[in-house]
Amino acid sequence: MLEYVKLILDKVSFDSGLFEKELRKNMRLLLDTELEMLRDWCYTRFADAYNPILDKAFGNVLVA
Repeated sequence: MLEYVKLILDKVSFDSGLFEKELRKNMRLLLDTELEMLRDWCYTRFADAYNPILDKAFGNVLVA
């Protein structure tokens, strides 16, 4: 599932609103370990363009 979410986020990364919508929607589908991996991947891949969106989306997520 994680790889699918990454694929979707890559495809919608041209639009910040769509990116945020898809990120939030797909975060609900992932396990905690996958969510942590997604967070790390998103910050590595999209921090330059979407850091405020990532901070907002992952700000309330508690992962071990």
